[in-house]
Amino acid sequence: MENSKNGENSNAQEAGFKRFAFKRIFVGILVTVVFLWVMGTVLGFFGKPTGLDVASKREIHTTESASEKKAVQEPDGVRHEKTAVKKDEHDIPGDSDTIHLARKDQKRVVSQPPAASHKSGEETIEHPAPVHSEEKTVESDKTSSHEFSKIPEIKHRPKGAAFVEATIKPLNFELYERWWGWRSNDILDFTDNVNNFQLGVLEVTRRTVVILTERISRTGTTAAFDENLENAMNWFMIKPDRYWFPSPESKYKDGLKELKIYKGKLEKEEANFHTRTDNLIPLLMAYEDLLGSCEENLVKEKEADGEPVSFFKSDDYFFYAKGVASAMGTILEAIMEDFLITVESRRGAEVLHHAIESCRHAAEIDPLMITNSSLSGILANHRANLAAPMSHARFYIGVLIKTLST
Repeated sequence: MENSKNGENSNAQEAGFKRFAFKRIFVGILVTVVFLWVMGTVLGFFGKPTGLDVASKREIHTTESASEKKAVQEPDGVRHEKTAVKKDEHDIPGDSDTIHLARKDQKRVVSQPPAASHKSGEETIEHPAPVHSEEKTVESDKTSSHEFSKIPEIKHRPKGAAFVEATIKPLNFELYERWWGWRSNDILDFTDNVNNFQLGVLEVTRRTVVILTERISRTGTTAAFDENLENAMNWFMIKPDRYWFPSPESKYKDGLKELKIYKGKLEKEEANFHTRTDNLIPLLMAYEDLLGSCEENLVKEKEADGEPVSFFKSDDYFFYAKGVASAMGTILEAIMEDFLITVESRRGAEVLHHAIESCRHAAEIDPLMITNSSLSGILANHRANLAAPMSHARFYIGVLIKTLST
């Protein structure tokens, strides 16, 4: 009996302890939840701004900073102060639009017109003027066009400027930029390769300036020659091996100066440059004849007197043809630019492109030593190697002449 009573008492005590502990734990959890809610919601101790709130605050701050910066840079020099405190956003027209656009695009800032202020005692109350849609459009256009203000303006090149520049460039390099300058009239001739290269460049320049003077710069056969071009044509005809009275270097430089004056007149629209087919065809025919002469010297095995082509003569033929190809390729590229409409009207742009590529390939052949071996020998025959692209250039120029003639 006593054992049963003791068991009942222990069970009663255990049940009472459970009820007591449950109440204490429940009350403790409830107090903790309330405490955390008060600290987090009311006091904001644990509250941290979310990513959206941070982005919104940064956007609004960026908008205000850009507005202040723009206000400082107003042309009239007046800084417009913005209202520090706004009592009611519904009474401020345009403010909600500004915040909405700022959140949509941080880089676009819709600035408001200067606010009209009314003084009342010591307080200054500013009422910003309504923002109209037209003003927003104007400000948006100014903002979007600001990125393009740094792009430099592309100046229009007058017709013929590229052609004259290309005519000047090869000979200008030989006279001013080549080490030792013009060498064909040197008393001590140690660099015959460069000498013959310069002669090839000179011959292309001569023929180009003649056609430019007699054809391209004139409206017809009854038009007068351009004075500067006529002078240049005469100066380039001086023999390249003269040493004195006059020296070819000085006269060739004078000829380049005359060409530059003519180019200046083209830029001022004081000179003529006609891109008709009847002007271009004579120039191409002159090039075709010159390429044919070079090709003959590159492939022949005997001279006119029946003697075999010597090692020294093959060397001269090679570099003369290379100078022709180098200068002619430069001018053909300019023809592609200035005569493009004329060439494309006959669908000859692709043919001209092939001629330019052939001249470029010929100019790029640059062996350390020129050999004149048999075509079946172990050593190379560099004249024959150069003759292939030169022949291609002549062929394509001939095709272009026929294309422009039809």
